[in-house]
Order: sequence, then structure tokens, then C-alpha cells
Amino acid sequence: MLKIDIHTHIIPNDLPDFSKKFGYEGFVKLEKRNETEADMMLFNENFRTIQCNCWDPSVRVKDMKNSSIDVQVISPIPIMFSYWADPEDALIQSQIINDFIADVCTKYPKKFIGLGTIPMQSSKHAIKELERCKNDLGLNGIEIGSNVNDHNLNEEQFHDIFEACEDLSLSLFIHPWQMMGMSKMKQFWLPWLVGMPAETTRAICSMIFGGVFDKFPKLRVAFAHGGGSFPYTIGRIEQGFIQRPDLCAIEHSNNPASYLDKFYVDSLVHSQNSLDYLVKTMGVNQIALGTDYPFPLGENLPGEIIQNSKSLSIDMKERLYNGTALEWLDLDKKLFI
Repeated sequence: MLKIDIHTHIIPNDLPDFSKKFGYEGFVKLEKRNETEADMMLFNENFRTIQCNCWDPSVRVKDMKNSSIDVQVISPIPIMFSYWADPEDALIQSQIINDFIADVCTKYPKKFIGLGTIPMQSSKHAIKELERCKNDLGLNGIEIGSNVNDHNLNEEQFHDIFEACEDLSLSLFIHPWQMMGMSKMKQFWLPWLVGMPAETTRAICSMIFGGVFDKFPKLRVAFAHGGGSFPYTIGRIEQGFIQRPDLCAIEHSNNPASYLDKFYVDSLVHSQNSLDYLVKTMGVNQIALGTDYPFPLGENLPGEIIQNSKSLSIDMKERLYNGTALEWLDLDKKLFI
């Protein structure tokens, strides 16, 4: 079966020193340790040490062959969003990242599908880059954060961006970042373990209750990490909607459970029981293989949980491996076989 991994991250090898270029700190700089390792430096501290599979597509292709992944959807590392920066500077950074991703896809057209990044803090700059991503670079979508400088995704300031995504037929991948409570749970890697699932739930609920899926019905949205906590707390969310419509139903009167088929999620839930529940709750038509390659919270052997599942038929596995991804990206399977 064709296997498409919708959740992988990449970074340009020759990333400029943006802090030096723009005159203020906060941008990631790569410092090579050797040919195979680099430190992602932030405020002169090592945010994360990465391997060359994070920037070298030839290494990724070898890893893909070893793990039986045919195609990767590549998107920026979320720390590169830089929504806090001056919009002009963030646009320049976005352009450099997007040019790199487009170049990788051009060199390996049957191996990689590209998602770009845009400066969400400015709709004018964001839409300008959206149009370039589609018309000049041939990218298939964009990746954005679960909030933008603590503004939820339902807010009016983002509606022009969503409308442009619809008009340009660009898919939208929403990844948690700027996790809620980060300053209050610094120990034990809790922002990644607790904050990220909650942050994704925040984004989904904001878009449901804020009417985004109603206003933009052609918007093709996928959420990372199996939709975070949302599928596992939909009962509580629905109960809140029923019991307190004065608080939850202020934008529209639709039950949040009716939106489970309005967006997609990846399969990265780390256990067989969790995947079984996710399939039961959302259905295979809304779930696509995703691994978070090449990071440690990803799936060690891509697609293993799907492959080993005894509750999934061959047709259901086929849908998880490629059918949902192709539908979300609006692509033909023939492009990759």
C-alpha cells in the first residue's frame, strides 16, 4: 500500500542568522556541530540538537525506504512560526523557509509534498505569501499554529486568511505551539506532554464554537497529534454545550459533536487502544498516517500501530495510509505510483 506521512518537519540547511539580520533576538539559528548534527540556538541557548535528517532530503529518503514510507508531507518546525516578530521580518523568514521546502519537493516530486509557513500576525503579509506558495512555488498547503500570539483561531483577524486558503485550494495543517500554561509547568517536559494535546483541543473548539467551519465549508483542515485531547473529551465538550448554551452556543446552535467529519487528524496517538478509540470516534475517513518525523515524540516505526491493528480491515488501513491524506491535500494517487 502507498503510505503518505502527513506530519513531518524540516528546516533549511543554510538558515540565515535572522537575529543579526533584523537586529533583535528570538529567531532560531543553526550551529553545526559536525556534518550530521546541529544545535538550534535560541537566545544564545541550545533549544534542541537535531540530526541531518532534519535538513537533508537524501537522508530522509533513505529513512523513508527503511520504514516503508513512500511520501512525506514536509512542513516547518513550529518554533519557526515567529508570529511575535515584525510582520515584514516574519515574511522574509517565511519566504526563505518556503523556498527551501519547494526546492526539496521539486527535486523529489514523488517523495515530498510541501506545506509552507506564513506570518499569521498580519493578514496582508500572510495572504501575499499564500498566493506565492500556490502560484509560484506549487506548495499544497500551509502549516499554522494553534493560536497566534494568544489569539484563538476563530477571531475575525484570521478570516481573510482562511478565505484565501479556500480560494487558492490550499490545505491547512494546524500544529500546537505557544502552549497554554508553559510558564507554569516547566518541569518534566509538561508543555509537550500536557500542553500540546490541550492546545490542539483549544484550536478545534475555537474553530467549532467560533463558526469557522460553517463560514468556510471548503476549508480543508487537519490537526496534529490525533486532534490532541479533543476526541477523548468530546463528551464533556458536548455536555457543556448542552448545559450552558449561554456560554458555548453564542456564535451558532450546532452541537460540537456534529463537526467530527468536518476536519481531519493524523494518527499519532502512540498506542493501539488510543487509535482504536480515535477510529471509533472520528472514523477512518477523517484520519491520516502521521508520525512527527524526525522528532522523539514521533512514532518510532512509522505506521506500525496501523499495521499491527487487528480491528482494521485492509480497506480501512488503505484509507489511513493514503486515502485520507490524498483527500485532504486534493491530490491524485497516480502522482506517486
